[in-house]
Formats: sequence, structure tokens, C-alpha cells
Amino acid sequence: MAEQVVMGTVKPEVELADVVRLHGEAYLRNHRVSSGHRKVLRDVSRCRTAALGGHVDACDECGTLRISYNS
Repeated sequence: MAEQVVMGTVKPEVELADVVRLHGEAYLRNHRVSSGHRKVLRDVSRCRTAALGGHVDACDECGTLRISYNS
């Protein structure tokens, strides 16, 4: 799997939250899942999105801004 480097930070090309966002609804339609597991899937799907808030990082050298969402 490829990795992406952004402002010195290595980020995997695909994260668990991406998979849950893409396939979570179909999984829940086709499998019996406890309420606790549903909550975990919901929380994972919200990971690194505006739903959990975030902050703005600025490069001291060039001023490039990057939004980082909380996980």
C-alpha cells in the first residue's frame, strides 16, 4: 500500500475510517451487529472529519496551511 507524505507527516493511502465510510452501511444491512459495535462503526466513520473538530497547522517557512481533523 502506498503512503502519502504531507508537510513531513506520513499518511497511509487508505485508512480504516475510509473503509467503514465506503462499506459500513452495506455491512450493517447484511449482518447482525450489536448496538456497541454499531457505535464503534459510527465513531470510526467520523474519525478525522469535521464532526470531531480539528485545527489548522501553518508551516513556519512557507505559510502553507493544513487542516487536521481530530480522530
